Amino acid sequence: VQLQASGGGLVQAGGSLRLSCVASKRTSSNNAVGWFRQAPGKEREFVATISWNGGITTYADSVKGRFAVSRDNAKGAVYLQMNSLKPEDTAVYYCGSWLTSYPSSNSPRYWGQGTQVTVSS
Repeated sequence: VQLQASGGGLVQAGGSLRLSCVASKRTSSNNAVGWFRQAPGKEREFVATISWNGGITTYADSVKGRFAVSRDNAKGAVYLQMNSLKPEDTAVYYCGSWLTSYPSSNSPRYWGQGTQVTVSS
């Protein structure tokens, strides 16, 4: 499974961005997907996950109420809508896919290449 993340950019604090993660194989619609991010000098951290059919989503406390993860399995795409962005949200955002319908470990099996999100104050 190859994943392509896109949608990053430069935005002012309080603004919004929507990230997209598109998988290369249609079988990916059966898999859980997660969003993670890595800021300079920090370890990669969990942001959100979504189960294969979108029925179960989880969020890091730092983004709850501001970010929303969704998916369109017909398009093989998973989205991360990010609202009320803060400078501390600045990071490279990665999407990852498990081979299971629900996240089965702390780290996905496959990763996309990442997209940069920069939030200016």
